[in-house]
Amino acid sequence: MKDMPALLLAVLSVRDPELFGAAFPKVVDNVKMLRTFVQIMRSGAVGRKSLGTRPKKEILRWLGSRSDEYLFKGSVGNAPSLADVLKMVHPKPASASRRALYGYLLGKAHDGDALPELVKAFEAYKRDRSNAVPSVPFQMLTALGLGRAEWAAIAESASWQMTRMNLNTFQRHGVFEVDGMTERIAARLSDPSLVRKARAFPYQLMMAYVSATKVPAQVRGALHDAMEHAIANVPRIDGHVFVCPDVSGSMQSPVTGWRQGATSAVKCVDVAALFAAALVRHNPRAGVIPFEHGCVPVELEPRDTVMTNARKLASIGGGGTNVSAPLAKLNAEQRKVDLVVIVSDNQSWVDARRHGATETMRQWNQLKSRNPKARLVCVDVQPYGHSQAPDSPDILNVGGFSDQVFDVVAAFAQGADGAQHWVDVIRGQ
Repeated sequence: MKDMPALLLAVLSVRDPELFGAAFPKVVDNVKMLRTFVQIMRSGAVGRKSLGTRPKKEILRWLGSRSDEYLFKGSVGNAPSLADVLKMVHPKPASASRRALYGYLLGKAHDGDALPELVKAFEAYKRDRSNAVPSVPFQMLTALGLGRAEWAAIAESASWQMTRMNLNTFQRHGVFEVDGMTERIAARLSDPSLVRKARAFPYQLMMAYVSATKVPAQVRGALHDAMEHAIANVPRIDGHVFVCPDVSGSMQSPVTGWRQGATSAVKCVDVAALFAAALVRHNPRAGVIPFEHGCVPVELEPRDTVMTNARKLASIGGGGTNVSAPLAKLNAEQRKVDLVVIVSDNQSWVDARRHGATETMRQWNQLKSRNPKARLVCVDVQPYGHSQAPDSPDILNVGGFSDQVFDVVAAFAQGADGAQHWVDVIRGQ
């Protein structure tokens, strides 16, 4: 999901160079995004395998606007590395320190005395471990044989995201055994301002919680708190709302699909369960109908944390997929309905039909005959080129998942005209 802005920016570089120039500084807000953009451009995915004049110009402008320290800290990572990017665009350094930094990153001769102070501190630490641990990304230090004290120093200065991603690493290296570190890390994770600044994805927090089984209870509790902050903006939706997470066997696959070296630990069912639990947390009257071959009974306590309810939902099910099952249940029970949200991988094998409308559409049309103002949102966490319920004024298909899905669902429930509404929002209308 986080790579999508870079892909769309690459597409824009081919279609409209002027708009590309305006969008570049808004999209490329860190070195990782810059590297991702360059990787996509060179892959040929948008029709070319070179950067081109305008992208090179924007990259040079971007590099020139960043500090020496910022670029040095961002030089971690490969394929391409920041050094690879420098080789492609040939920037002209505007100062002695920048000239020395570029030489240092490229492995060329440079003036060591002109290097930025942080680089000097890093090199000094490499030569003498009695020096203070420099404030650099921990990936720069891991090959140096660090001890508990050094790892504690890294954890002390870590960002929120780095802390969230490396709880098990800190555990392995004894960080939580250092006096006060458990409390400081827990306080950082649960700080609402830091959670917002990090733009934390709720499912990232869920998987941090699931994988960090050996960290202190206080830290795991802080992840619960962080989740509550991360979903604080989940909108309230009026009326009779039902959210239907798919808990079938196919939902056990990684939400990113299988990608060598980049397969996510987040499963489709985790995303579906998280969406349902978050919606219930802010909409206590919402009904939850998990489904697989049929509907699976479950009771959620709205006052439980999102993490607790999400894990409860993700732990049930496992059979075939029948997307129409929750709609059939609502019809059988003659329920009043204003909004139904189905979160699935959209692969309805159980009720597949060779001809005519899908069973999902048959059940939806029946439900609409009783609830003419009802609306249906199908969140497809692994988008395909087909759907059980094609778009219409009362049906919206959403491909993929991010925090914005909650806003999309809320806007549609309040009468927004589906995809056209968001086109208008982008256009500023």
